[in-house]
Amino acid sequence: MEDQGKGKFIKAYLKHKKLEAGLLLLFCAVFALTFALYHLPLAAVAYPTLLCLLAGSAALIFSAFKAYEAHRELVRLSSLSAELIRDLPPPSSALEEDYARLTELLCAGHRQLASSLDRRYRDMIDYYTMWAHQIKTPIASMRLQIQQEDSEFARRMSAELSRIEQYVEMVLAFLRLDADSSDYVIRECDVDEIIRQALKKFSGEFISRKLTLSYEPLMLKVVTDEKWLSFVIEQLLSNALKYTASGGITISLEQPATLCIRDTGIGIAAEDLPRVFEKGYTGYNGRSDKRASGIGLYLCRRICYNLGHAISIESEAGCGTVVKLDLAQKSLQFC
Repeated sequence: MEDQGKGKFIKAYLKHKKLEAGLLLLFCAVFALTFALYHLPLAAVAYPTLLCLLAGSAALIFSAFKAYEAHRELVRLSSLSAELIRDLPPPSSALEEDYARLTELLCAGHRQLASSLDRRYRDMIDYYTMWAHQIKTPIASMRLQIQQEDSEFARRMSAELSRIEQYVEMVLAFLRLDADSSDYVIRECDVDEIIRQALKKFSGEFISRKLTLSYEPLMLKVVTDEKWLSFVIEQLLSNALKYTASGGITISLEQPATLCIRDTGIGIAAEDLPRVFEKGYTGYNGRSDKRASGIGLYLCRRICYNLGHAISIESEAGCGTVVKLDLAQKSLQFC
């Protein structure tokens, strides 16, 4: 395969050098014609002409092989990022020196720009991470004040605070997904304990909106990261509550280890269903609900992929939705 590539390159190189080849033939013809005008023997004219032709052809072929070696090196460098490109093949002409100098300047500028953007990105990540942690303090303070009052207004405010907390957790999850280091702690976890913690957060909303909950202990233990799986389950419960005006939510288990969260909500349009996990995609329901960001399910898919779980959605407009989490761990990805 490499020999075919070499032959193809050399053929293309010689075709590109047809001007030089034509000049070689012209010089040999002038050389032979000049000797012939002096009525020299044929051998005295033919031998020097042939030697010049062979020497010129050898020089042209040698330059083609040298060009092929430089071509191979450039192909290797092209597979690297601009930050790793350092030593280009040595130039063989003044024009190639100019191109090499220009390329080095472009690579240096790209490295400088990439470094600057990386610093700005890290500063932004640090700022929003700090903000997300700091905003939790006033949220906790407001929650403590609301808990001292038992009224319909206090329960509504508590539900809204829970949503704010969830949005803050979404920000942190979004920032941590692409971090250089992850905080995954993989161990055996009790799925029922994770579900109970999530249901406790939304218990007030179930009560105030008079939605039913069908859930019996699943008696399931899986190898996963408890914090990240909690985020996924809370996000799925939040979505189910957001789009369920009446009826309720059912949490069940499909053997061997598939967690199902089913609601009686408005469902998802058929044309939106294939794209619900895309980043920023809100679909028909999202356009109706201006609070939708199109980030929640995207984060759930990314997290499940990292944990080696599978997530899927089955739905029909007007007939509710069921989200299935296959918690049988296949492989850890950490992308």
